[in-house]
Amino acid sequence: MACRISELVLECRDPEVLARFWCEVLDFVVLDREDGEMVEIGPREGFGGPQPTIILSRRDEPEKAKPRLHIDVNATDRDQDAELDRLLKLGARPADVGQTGEEGWHVLADPEGNEFCLLKARLAPL
Repeated sequence: MACRISELVLECRDPEVLARFWCEVLDFVVLDREDGEMVEIGPREGFGGPQPTIILSRRDEPEKAKPRLHIDVNATDRDQDAELDRLLKLGARPADVGQTGEEGWHVLADPEGNEFCLLKARLAPL
């Protein structure tokens, strides 16, 4: 039997700010919180469903090095351009990681600067 990803943990300065952002991006809800130190967000069915939850854990000084893991997202109910507009309105901003402009994805940063990519393909909602 294989393992499966159940949670992703992201260290950040302000878990509440990032929880609001990522809940809007992913249509997640807050599942748990601990006095400003941690907020867990995930799908409405909660932990153990088909998607992993995300734990936003307070750390006053997140690592300065480039993370070795980033999140990719795909729109489920609109095309890539419309989703890009929505994400920018939520507080994402374009990030330059050396892309050429010919890629089929957009590199963005969340409100704390964590990079993520908006891919072109539309996925069916869960």
